[in-house]
Amino acid sequence: MAKSTKKSETATGGMPAMTAAMMVGNPALAKAWTEVMTESARFVSQRLQQDFETQKVMMSCKTPAEVMQVQSDFFRKAMSDYTDEAQRMYQIMTGAGEDGSKQSESSTKRGYDDVPV
Repeated sequence: MAKSTKKSETATGGMPAMTAAMMVGNPALAKAWTEVMTESARFVSQRLQQDFETQKVMMSCKTPAEVMQVQSDFFRKAMSDYTDEAQRMYQIMTGAGEDGSKQSESSTKRGYDDVPV
C-alpha cells in the first residue's frame, strides 16, 4: 500500500492525490484546504510547546498555591489562544467562501437587447 501512495504523490509532484484533484476541480477549495491545514498545524505546534513549558514550570513549583497559579494562568492563556484560533479559522473560511463565489460568477454578461426574438 505504501507503493501506491508514493506513486500517486510522485505523479502529482509530491502532492497527495486528493489535494491535486482539488486543485484541478476547484482551486479556491484547494487554497482554503491548504490554509486551514497550515494554520491547524501551526496552532497545534504552538499549543504543544506551551503545554510542555507549563509542565516544566509546574514541576518547579514549591507550594500548592504556586501550582494553582500556574494552572490558572495556563487555562486563561489556552482559552484566549483557542478563541483567537477560532477567529482565524473563521476568517480563512469566510475568505474561501468569497473566493469561491467570485470564481463561480459568470464571465459573460448579457444585456436584454441581445436575445434573439
